[in-house]
Amino acid sequence: MYGAVEAGGTKFVCAVGGEEGKIIKRIQFPTTDPDETIKKVTDFFNQYPIESIGIGSFGPIDVNKDSETYGYITSTPKLAWKDYNFLGAIKGAFDIPVVWTTDVNVAAYGEYQTGAASELNSCLYLTIGTGVGGGYIVNDHILGGYTHPEMGHILITKDAEDRTDGWCPYHKDQCLEGLASGSAIKVRTGKSGNELDIEDPNWTYVADYIAQACVTFSLTLSPERIILSGGVMKQPGLLQKIRHKVIEKLNGYSKIPPIDTYIVTPALGDDAGITGCLYLAEEARISEVKHTRA
Repeated sequence: MYGAVEAGGTKFVCAVGGEEGKIIKRIQFPTTDPDETIKKVTDFFNQYPIESIGIGSFGPIDVNKDSETYGYITSTPKLAWKDYNFLGAIKGAFDIPVVWTTDVNVAAYGEYQTGAASELNSCLYLTIGTGVGGGYIVNDHILGGYTHPEMGHILITKDAEDRTDGWCPYHKDQCLEGLASGSAIKVRTGKSGNELDIEDPNWTYVADYIAQACVTFSLTLSPERIILSGGVMKQPGLLQKIRHKVIEKLNGYSKIPPIDTYIVTPALGDDAGITGCLYLAEEARISEVKHTRA
């Protein structure tokens, strides 16, 4: 049996499951301070004979195993969690393998294993909600380097008619998150996205900015599929606008799969992250067994 933690800035989801990402039992609770929240995590897992745990956490987080702060949540605006040794807290409670990565990476991995990209060798996953994050999977590996990618903060060309000052506290109206996130929509219109009709000019801007990102990642990473998730993507008609603008912006230069199968929404919905965590936990346990027997 394996454990999974999808740690969000607003809520935690914990689950135990079996092979191939099967969810057996899950709970969720609000994200409060670290001591209270982690106690709820450990109390839940102590009820089950888990052999490993997969964690996908909100961030930024330190994923560099050579770093002194590997396993920490770092410069988060949630001050109680800033510079918090999340991985250390879990390893201190359970002497089993623990996999540590971002919340969007585990969602990407879930969709790659058994969701919208399960028959492919690569996929890009973007979540566009309060903020924007992204993960890329290729040949069973999660893309990473010195740190994890911050795909929500790539630079975007702002439409000349868009008068917003942007939302991102770091890049204002220059990055994807600052222009296309749910928070950016609120700054631009004074309303939440679900209060706006698809014909509102806001969606022309948002579709253009997300399309710019899709084109950038198409040309740099060449994924076999792009999966767009998050609350902003629940606006009816937005996906079609984005697809149209991607074709327009590529202008026939680079070959991509048929657009209706290339840019899609998640197949697993809210289970993507937990499913990805369970797959990673299972793989960590298998790896440990192989290493022990070698």
